[in-house]
Amino acid sequence: MMNAPELQDLIRKKIDDFPTKTRRVAEYILTNSTTVAFHSISETAARLSVSKAQLVRVARMLGFAGYSDLKDVLKQTLMEQVNPSFIAELAQRSDIPGHLCRLEQANIEETFKKLPSDAIPIFCDAAKRASTIYCMGWGISALVAEWFYTRFTELGLKSVLVRRGSMSLPEQTRALEDTDMLVVCELPSYVIEVTEAVEKIYAKGAFVVTLTDSPAAPICKTTHLSLHAGDTSPTFGSSLLGPMFLVHVLTSALAFNLGEDGKTALAEQKEGLNDERVYYPAYGLRY
Repeated sequence: MMNAPELQDLIRKKIDDFPTKTRRVAEYILTNSTTVAFHSISETAARLSVSKAQLVRVARMLGFAGYSDLKDVLKQTLMEQVNPSFIAELAQRSDIPGHLCRLEQANIEETFKKLPSDAIPIFCDAAKRASTIYCMGWGISALVAEWFYTRFTELGLKSVLVRRGSMSLPEQTRALEDTDMLVVCELPSYVIEVTEAVEKIYAKGAFVVTLTDSPAAPICKTTHLSLHAGDTSPTFGSSLLGPMFLVHVLTSALAFNLGEDGKTALAEQKEGLNDERVYYPAYGLRY
């Protein structure tokens, strides 16, 4: 029986060739696997406003004998992620560090493989043009957004960090204009408020960059540049190494692309880190 990454890859590879109606069903299965796995076919059909026959048709288009076989695979992949026995099995391995290292190496390689050839120049040009760069995330995705924000600030670019706090995301981005840029990270589980905020920002005409694990993520419907990272992990939900690797690659490229302005900003950052009124002496600091 296939595992979760294999099932996700299967759906992603086939989804672009699906007609609009079946594509919507496949996208729902990809982004709501828990709901689909444990709801009846009637409940899922009602939620999507499609017939049960349509769900069976999509399952067969994905290569399954029927809808029940698809549900069985979804249940199995979910149990592998959350079942304590799976964690216990991992704990019995004598090479846990090596096993985890291979998983994370695969995440980084997958992230690099998914990076479109024209993504870096598009990203750099948009960042240079933007009046203000808003960096948005919710939950663990906020950690990725914060690193984007930190890197932009270090490069001397005007940046704002947007994450859930005393104000909602739409409230925090109300002043955003069409000359601005939004970089939003959204790893599972996807958040309705994030999707709604991104839709409003996109409608304003701002340049939107999305970083997710899947092209079927809801925020990918309203984006100018869609980036995808490997995030497979046997523990703690999503791994952040793939997304963080992508942040590092994009902002490092941006630092070079900024030319003298980038050099000046990094020199000032290094000078600040050498302030011995704040920090202990840092020998050989590279910045």
